Amino acid sequence: MPPPAGLCDRCQHQRVIRNTRGSSFSLCERSREDERYPKYPRLPVLRCSGLQ
Repeated sequence: MPPPAGLCDRCQHQRVIRNTRGSSFSLCERSREDERYPKYPRLPVLRCSGLQ
């Protein structure tokens, strides 16, 4: 189970990526269309204008 990601855990733009070694990463899919959003935000995210 990945650590809490803050607001990302409730956002439709989050996708959890797991690698072959068992690590988990929170990917912000909004970053694909808007460079203001980091691809892999520093967690936990406490403020985000893109939360949906």
